Formats: sequence, C-alpha cells, structure tokens
Amino acid sequence: MKGWMGRFRAFFLLGSLALVLSACGKDNLTALVPKGYGAESSMDLIIISTVVMLFVFAVVMLIYVAVLLRYRKKKGQEDFIPKQVEGNKTLETIWTVIPIILLIIIAVPTVTATFDLADNSGSKDGLNIQVTGNQYWWHFNYEGQEIQTSQDLYVPVGEKIYLSMKSSDVHHSFWVPSISGKMDVLPENENKMHIEAYEEGVYWGKCAELCGPSHSLMDFKVIVVSQEEFDQWVQDMKDVNPDDQPQDAVAQEGKALFEQNNCMSCHAIGSSPTQIGPNLTNFGDRSKIAGTEDPTKKNLVQWILDPESIKPGNKMTGNYPEVSREEAGKIAEYLLQLKPSEVTPESAGN
Repeated sequence: MKGWMGRFRAFFLLGSLALVLSACGKDNLTALVPKGYGAESSMDLIIISTVVMLFVFAVVMLIYVAVLLRYRKKKGQEDFIPKQVEGNKTLETIWTVIPIILLIIIAVPTVTATFDLADNSGSKDGLNIQVTGNQYWWHFNYEGQEIQTSQDLYVPVGEKIYLSMKSSDVHHSFWVPSISGKMDVLPENENKMHIEAYEEGVYWGKCAELCGPSHSLMDFKVIVVSQEEFDQWVQDMKDVNPDDQPQDAVAQEGKALFEQNNCMSCHAIGSSPTQIGPNLTNFGDRSKIAGTEDPTKKNLVQWILDPESIKPGNKMTGNYPEVSREEAGKIAEYLLQLKPSEVTPESAGN
C-alpha cells in the first residue's frame, strides 16, 4: 500500500505541475492557435503529420499486440517454432510501399505550402518592409514611406505584408508564431517572406536562431491594427520632427543631454537611417524597454546606466560617455515622451 500511495502522490504532483505550467505563457505567442495565413498553413501541416504518425503508431501497436497474443508461449508448446516468413515478397512490398505513400501524403502539402509562403509576386502592389536583425534587436524600414522604426512592427490587418530580411552581424531567425513560420535572417543574402494577420492585436515575435548571450531576450512585437489606424500611424510617424522641443522642462534637459552625449551617433529619431542602435522615433509608445523590460522610468534609467546587466553582449555597452543617475533620469524622461501617435500597442485590437 505504501508503495502504491507513493506512486500515486508522485503522479498527482507531476500532473498538477503539468496543469499549472500549461497555463503559463503570453497571448499570441503560440503556433497552436494560428491567427495568420502562414501560421494557419503550418497548423494544417502539423495536423496532417500528427494524423499520419498516429496512424503508424496505431497499426504498429495492433500488430505488436496481435503477435504477443498469437505467438505467446503456451503450455505444452515450449519448443514450438512459428512459420518463418523471411524473404516473403508480399510483406516486403507492403512495408516498403506503405511508408512511401505516407511520405507522399506529408510531402505534397508541405512542398505546396513552402512555395506558397515564398510567393512574393504581389510585392509590387503591397506594403514592403526591410527587416534587419541585429544583436539583439530588430529594425524595420517601410519602403516608400520614409518611416524607420525598431522593435515594434506596425501592419494593417488582413493585408499581405512583404518582408525582405537581412542581418547586420550574425545569423538570426524571424518568427512570429501566431502569424507565420520562421525565416532565417542572414548576413550573406537577403531572404523574403510575407505575413498576413487575421485579427487585430499585439503578436509576440522571437529570434529563433542562437545568436549570442542575449539571444533569448531578442524579442519584438507585430502590432496589427485596422487600415484606418495604420494610415493614421503612418501619417503621425511622417510628421515627426526630431528638432521639436518637448514641452516639459526636464525632458528638454534630457534632450540636450541626449545630444551632448553623442546618443544621436547610434540612434535616430525620425526617418534618418539607423547605424548601430534602434530607432527611437516612437520609443515612448513601446510596451517594453530593450525588448524585455517594462517601460518604466526606473527600468530605463537602469538600462542607460548599465545595459550589460539587462542584455549581456549588447552593442550599447561602453559606446557612450558615462552619465550620472540624475542625467540618466532626465534622458529617460525625454525618451518616454517620444509618443508621436495615438495608435499604440495598448490600443491595438481595442
């Protein structure tokens, strides 16, 4: 009884732990709840592959059980040897042909979906965005729109968005699980894909290729809004003037410190191309700092003072003059007021 109770308790604890952990995670960060064209295609392939594997498993188990029952050792037949079937051409043909058929069932839709998701024939008339992977952040350049932004990718719902991807350093992989599959982002060549979201909302993206010590922190978001909201966001971003002064006096001091400490040599505000660091045009609208931290002044000050403690191996560390906590607070105040549009991650889908 004691042994049975021990096994029951262990099973109960493991089951409870699995149940609790199954609820952990973030909305719109799973390929199992597709909300985009590419993710839906991937889910269809997952279902086909799963059905085939379950079929193979069921057949193997049925044969296994049948053999156990039919050819088990029986009393009085300890020396009985069943009929041997080696060299049976019929059986060898069957277990050669069946795997080929199953492979075709999986391969045909897989190859079809691969070519479909790689089809960029409509890019001339669609929205084209250049995606650049960097250690450890993402940059987005809206072709023909004169808009540069980083970390948050704004797109309209129900429209195919054509992405041209390249890395500025090492290998990365662009992945928004709820919308589409993965695409390698390489320094050697440009890869292309298209994404299409069915619902408005905020979709989490990840780098799916080990790219350094902060690979797991290389998060970004796809902000899917209505066409009207997207048009408004585009206009708001185009209207940004990096020379405009904040109304708040502390933020004005922060802007001056931002410029004095050569922050503009790595970052840009407005449509100017970004060289090393993320574009900060709509920094105040982001729902995360450095891709992972909550957008509070405290966290931003800590990021400015010691970025290495938040993202080890980042390119910001040691590339600007040392500032005091008070100066960092003023710079943070300025950055958090960079809110050019009312279209934000918080408003998406509401």
